[in-house]
Amino acid sequence: MHGSLSRFGSQTRNFRLYYDGKHFVGEKRFESIHDLVTDGLITLYIETKAAEYIAKMTINPIYEHIGYTTLNREPAYQKHMAVLKETHDERDSTGQDGVTEKRLTSLVRRATLKENEQIPKYEKVHNFKVHTFRGPHWCEYCANFMWGLIAQGVKCADCGLNVHKQCSKMVPNDCKPDLKHVKKVYSCDLTTLVKAHITKRPMVVDMCIREIESRGLNSEGLYRVSGFSDLIEDVKMAFDRDGEKADISVNMYEDINIITGALKLYFRDLPIPLITYDAYPKFIESAKIMDPDEQLETLHEALKLLPPAHCETLRYLMAHLKRVTLHEKENLMNAENLGIVFGPTLMRSPELDAMAALNDIRYQRLVVELLIKNEDILF
Repeated sequence: MHGSLSRFGSQTRNFRLYYDGKHFVGEKRFESIHDLVTDGLITLYIETKAAEYIAKMTINPIYEHIGYTTLNREPAYQKHMAVLKETHDERDSTGQDGVTEKRLTSLVRRATLKENEQIPKYEKVHNFKVHTFRGPHWCEYCANFMWGLIAQGVKCADCGLNVHKQCSKMVPNDCKPDLKHVKKVYSCDLTTLVKAHITKRPMVVDMCIREIESRGLNSEGLYRVSGFSDLIEDVKMAFDRDGEKADISVNMYEDINIITGALKLYFRDLPIPLITYDAYPKFIESAKIMDPDEQLETLHEALKLLPPAHCETLRYLMAHLKRVTLHEKENLMNAENLGIVFGPTLMRSPELDAMAALNDIRYQRLVVELLIKNEDILF
């Protein structure tokens, strides 16, 4: 670590520099001291001369007027309302009463509901990463110039939105991931995946469950017996490469345990588990309650803490696992056995303490068992 002094205007400024093969200050890394000083001078100049303007940028962004409409980020409902308003204005000018308007409102509402039934409007936070822009660049939030030599702003890794770092704190949670940025299927955030592919649930989950159910649920030890790991890895690669076009039919993979293994691996690979870290404590709390009614009540509260895409996927999975238990005579898999398999697959302790995490394992099993048994009531 080095310190450095520089005169800027009539003031002396202190810098604290770090070195790890590159010179860096904060999140910016520079090839040479020369680049660092150049960037520092640009930033200091802008921040000194335009401090007031910078403060105003995030408060009155041009974003509301042009930024997002040009990027087609307007929600469908607002589009319907705009059409409705125009129609309503026309009616008003012809002096007709509000009956037509009411009829139109209900039509719009129905059209919007219909649209929402197909693909829910899941909200998603932008995944901003510090980014160096080549050539002049403008912020898509405030429409102002992004200054500096390197790391002038941040870019959303999922939808490609480019904004100033200070503007990123003001951008709403309206990330619409784009397939050209979201390359993987496995190890990809669940909400990001469903929004990128415009589906209700991850297609891996739908496709694997459909395939497993089409082959029948009588296979002994379904989900408990492991498939050949190399072939499970093959399925994962097929999904990453081909998305919903992946071939997981019986012609490709004769053993049903390869498909069940690929589904379990999908959940294990999620960066944020299906039962999220935020909701985890509430789920564990529910498993510790002795009174059945109170237990279900707490479990219901816990489900409300899940992001909508996670909750929808969990609902679909539990309905499937409930159907698995209906074939218990043949497959020997009851809710308790499935809880043992899926507890640690769907839940991961946010605790770093190994002993605490170990103690939670029996409660994780119980949570999944309760979700399967009460699937019809809870969802």
